[in-house]
This record gives sequence, C-alpha cells and structure tokens, in this order.
Amino acid sequence: MVVGSVALDTVKTPLGRGKEVLGGSATYFSISASFFNPVNLVAVVGSDFPSRHLQTLKKQGVDLGGLLVEKGKTFRWDGEYGWDFADPKTLSTCLNVFSKFNPQIPREYKKSKYLFLANIDPQIQEKVLKQVNPKLVACDTMNYWIQNKRNHLLRLLNKVDIFLLNESELRLLTHQNSIVKAAKELTRLGPEIVIVKKGEHGSLLFCDRYMFSIPAFLLESVVDPTGAGDTFAGGVIGYLAQCNKFTPLNFKRALVYGAVMATFAVEDFSVKRLLAINRRDINRRFKQFQALSCF
Repeated sequence: MVVGSVALDTVKTPLGRGKEVLGGSATYFSISASFFNPVNLVAVVGSDFPSRHLQTLKKQGVDLGGLLVEKGKTFRWDGEYGWDFADPKTLSTCLNVFSKFNPQIPREYKKSKYLFLANIDPQIQEKVLKQVNPKLVACDTMNYWIQNKRNHLLRLLNKVDIFLLNESELRLLTHQNSIVKAAKELTRLGPEIVIVKKGEHGSLLFCDRYMFSIPAFLLESVVDPTGAGDTFAGGVIGYLAQCNKFTPLNFKRALVYGAVMATFAVEDFSVKRLLAINRRDINRRFKQFQALSCF
C-alpha cells in the first residue's frame, strides 16, 4: 500500500515540456511497484481528474479503492529544470483538494503487509500508521517537513523500518557533514535501514551490520527526472514484497531494482516510459547494471 499524492504536473526541461501530465508521489511509486507486486493506492484527486489517468492506473494493476474523488481541483505542480537537471525551479504549487487530505484506510487495505508513506506531512503519515499494522513500513520526506515539522518526523522514525531521503535532507536532519555518521545516527532513532538517494551519483544503504553502495546507471539521455525518487522507492519496496524475505542480499538487490526503475522513469515525461516497459526490460537492465559495477 502507498499513501501519497496523485497530481497533474506541468514540467519544462531543456528537452521539451509536458503539460498537466500524470504525476504525484503515489502515482510514480505504485506504477513502479506494480511490476513486482499488486499495489493498493490511497490518495485524493479532484472532480476534474481525467478518467483516462484512472484507466492507466487500473490497467497497470493498481487498486484504486482508496483513491478519493473530492469536489474541487486536483493537486497541481508546475516546475522547470535546467541543463544540469538538478533541483527544479517551482513555478507554482496548487494543493487544491490535497490540502485537506485526511487518509482513511479502506478495511480491505488494512491487510497490506508492506506500506510506503510517500512524501507528505509526517503527522498525516503517523495517522496512517495508527490505522494499520504492516510487516514493513518505509517512508520518504523532504526539506520542508524537516525544517517545519522536525519533532513530528523524528517521532515517526521510531515506527519506521526503512527511511529514504536524499543527501541534503540527511545533512539537514542530522546536522552531520559525514554521510556515514549521519546515516548511523538515523538508524539509532528507529529505522533498521536508511537509504540515501544521490541522484546521478547512485545510492547508499546503511544498517547497523553493513553498508552498501551502487553507482548510477549510465544513460545517454535524461528527459524528465520528476518522480525518479518515488519510482526508485517503488522498485525497492516492490521487490522486497515480492521476495518477502529480509536478507542482506535481498536488500542489496532491492536497491538495484529501485535504481533500474528510476532509470526508465527519467527517459520520458511523466510515466510514459514506465508504461512502455515489461519485466523482461527490467531484468535486462538489471543485468546491464550488474555488468557495469562488476570487477
């Protein structure tokens, strides 16, 4: 199960523009994870949300029993990337119906064994945890919540098994310059696993017993990096749910599968590329990833 946002994005990059395309953290996560395991989605959209997007999610095998359709407009984000594809410039954010999002977990969803709390208010994330008792809980966050709801986030971490964040968020939360020291500090606060996303420099996994590092996959062209982090999380949690065993090897493989899924996501606007691939494509790129980092 994923709890997060479903949105309409307008994105401009040096390679083109996507206007009011399907986006949102829960969208990217659910489509990515659906290649490994069925997904239950909990989010809210407005009455203006295009029915074709609902069909897209259903066709991908995503259960929409937890998607509320409220009177009003859907959450919209408008952003622009430069040639370095670093943090985008936000041109506008209209939360609309998402501003009053108060997730109520459907009874049939409460049996979900794996839960991903996408990037939303940590108080809302905590409300979700009070309604369910999954086998594994993973969550994401962002600078805004670290700066404005730090205490709520730290309290949440005590109830989380896997915590995903990027390098700048890691340093902001811990006030540590060393990634290793910062990650170890977070594992002492609750999460067994801390995953640090480093974008074009790969990702890192930390727990109290070992550390693991993977490089970024080498792509000829990046079109739109929006949603890459949530797609990455979908690959990680989706694979763990598929194998259903928490071994060091499976955690390492999950990290690679997450990276593989993210590489597909950035090759086109919105979720277009993710919708065009199959499991053979994923396994082929997984093997290419192994060859890239094997010596």
